[in-house]
Amino acid sequence: MSALTGITRIICIAALGLSLGGCSRLGLSGLASRDKPLEGYSAEEIYKRAEFELEDSNPDEAARFFGEVERLYPYSEWAKRALVMQAFAYHRDRDYEAARTSAQRYLDFFPGGEDAAYAQYLLALSYYDQIDDVGRDQGLTFQALQALRAVIETYPDSEYARASILKFDLAFDHLAGKEMEIGRYYLKRQHFPAAINRFRVVVEQFQTTTHTPEALLRLVEAYLSLGLTDEAQTAGAILGYNYQSTPWYEDAYALLTGRGLSMEPRGDNWLSTVYRQVLRGEWL
Repeated sequence: MSALTGITRIICIAALGLSLGGCSRLGLSGLASRDKPLEGYSAEEIYKRAEFELEDSNPDEAARFFGEVERLYPYSEWAKRALVMQAFAYHRDRDYEAARTSAQRYLDFFPGGEDAAYAQYLLALSYYDQIDDVGRDQGLTFQALQALRAVIETYPDSEYARASILKFDLAFDHLAGKEMEIGRYYLKRQHFPAAINRFRVVVEQFQTTTHTPEALLRLVEAYLSLGLTDEAQTAGAILGYNYQSTPWYEDAYALLTGRGLSMEPRGDNWLSTVYRQVLRGEWL
């Protein structure tokens, strides 16, 4: 039986509002009492005590008991199941580093195990759930993307691959948001070349995110401020081709036409290359 069966059981019990019977609860609470050392219990009994702690909203204690299963019965099937459940319990307790350690150990010991996909997904979540607001360092976002990609590529047919694709897109969008924030900072302070470099990263490397239309508008603004009208017009042309229904296009149109400029590609620059890719369907 998969360790995920244990997780499903826990969720179902919580959802139905069921509780353990008085005798069962008493027996589990007495496990590992002073009268009887933990070594006196079977792997299954300790494992069920860990499940009980999860059901009783004590994930730190659950992780401890799952760890005891592995320590006392390292070669048992219960130990194999306990390891991935320990990662789950640590994650529930928001001890993300410990969750990663347990999940990675499962992958190291049982790379072909039936819960390997879930272990890899837990490892990815331990990074993803730590992604802070866009103003913070994005190192964890990169690590989350790498771990999520591992789920998608290694276990493409699993239910966790589908969930990972969604989270990958959100994390990718998060990175683009970081570039936009820095670009806006430079633009506001009239550091136009530095701002252009950030917006260019969004257009070239994060073109599938929600930030691309704004990045193109900001390029129009920055290039106009530098008097580089060919680049500004070409950025506007890309906006007009792909994002004409957005307010970013409307703002760019007003900026360019207000100066007697059209929204069409001009000159030979990096944006002209992007525009040609757009026409050929090679962009986005």
